[in-house]
Amino acid sequence: MPAAPEHPTEGSVVTDDQQRPPAAAAFDALGADYEKAFATSKTHRRSLEWLLGRLTPGSRVLDVGSGTGRPTAETLANAGHDVLGVDVSPVMVELATRQVPAASFRCADIRDVPLGDASFDAVCVYFSLLQLDRREQADLVRYLVRALKPSGHMVLATVPLDVEDVDAAFMGQPVRVSSFTAQGFTAVAEEAGLAVLAQDASMFTPAHPDAQPEPHLFLHCRRPATTTPGT
Repeated sequence: MPAAPEHPTEGSVVTDDQQRPPAAAAFDALGADYEKAFATSKTHRRSLEWLLGRLTPGSRVLDVGSGTGRPTAETLANAGHDVLGVDVSPVMVELATRQVPAASFRCADIRDVPLGDASFDAVCVYFSLLQLDRREQADLVRYLVRALKPSGHMVLATVPLDVEDVDAAFMGQPVRVSSFTAQGFTAVAEEAGLAVLAQDASMFTPAHPDAQPEPHLFLHCRRPATTTPGT
């Protein structure tokens, strides 16, 4: 793997000079409404508490699909960790940079960001895989596992449904969604080289007039010290 780039200056924004992915348009339009809609998720808060309980002081954490920076990057940065958030939406990255100055954010497709092997103590992937197809999701998880230090932790969250390349509306925005069943998503994590230590499932209705109840699945994982990530 190529060497990791220099970590951006605290509170900075780096924008890749490339065509914006289609997913960015939906989240540009949602902006701060996305944060408000998911602010009451107790399962997400429990997941962050689980991760915080396993990090050593000053851990380097990658937040994939960092959105507005809340609650993930803000919670981790406030606990003293070195957080890099990556998101495809310029609007989201601008909001996150303003709201969470203690973290760094980069506007890019995470697949285009060179990540050094074993360069992060933890990786968070909260609901940011859903607009990739199944093969792309599995490939990305493997890529992220390689960026995780041995014995490091990864949290993966998704909406566990048996769907692939389905056109849908999310909070009034058109999106194309792919996902796995809970069993299939667990298999993706394990085949990438992760040990799934715990799972947390719930039903959640975003606080938005166009939102519908949706199942949420959180996988709390660790990269074993002696296991090579899946290829």
